[in-house]
Amino acid sequence: MEFAQYSTWPELFKIHCKAYQVFDHLSPRPTSTTSSSTPKEADPKTPQKTETKTNEDWERIDSIFLQWIYGTISTDLLNTIMKKDTTAAVAWSALEDIFQDNKIVRAIHLNNKLSNTRINNFANASAYCQELKVLADQLSNVDAPVDDTKLVM
Repeated sequence: MEFAQYSTWPELFKIHCKAYQVFDHLSPRPTSTTSSSTPKEADPKTPQKTETKTNEDWERIDSIFLQWIYGTISTDLLNTIMKKDTTAAVAWSALEDIFQDNKIVRAIHLNNKLSNTRINNFANASAYCQELKVLADQLSNVDAPVDDTKLVM
C-alpha cells in the first residue's frame, strides 16, 4: 500500500490472466457451471464436448488464480483482503476497492507531491524525470491526469 503500485499491478496481472485463458475469473462466478448432458441417441464411446467448465474445474482454476493474487501482493494487503471460502473475483474486487476508494484524497496528495518535486533532490535528470512520470501515471490512475503543460512546468 505504501508504494502506490496498484496502477501497474492490475495491468500486468490481466495480461497474465489472458495468457493463461483465465480472465473470466476476474468476474463473478457464472451461475451455470455444469457440463452438457450426453444425448440419448449419441454413441456412449464417443466423447461429448462440454459447454462450460465443470464445477470442480472452475473451483480448481479459481483456487490457482487466487494463489496468483495472494502471491503477488504485499502482506498487509493479503491480511486485509483474505477471507475464508472466497473467490478470485471477490479478492480482485476487494483490492480494487482499497485503491479506488479515496481517489480525491490521493489526487490532492499526488498533485502536491508533483508540485513540490525538485530536481536538486535527485542524483540526475533521468531520476527526476522518472519520478515525474511515476507521479503523472499515478494521478492518471485516480482520474486526475496531468496535461503536458503542467508536467513541463
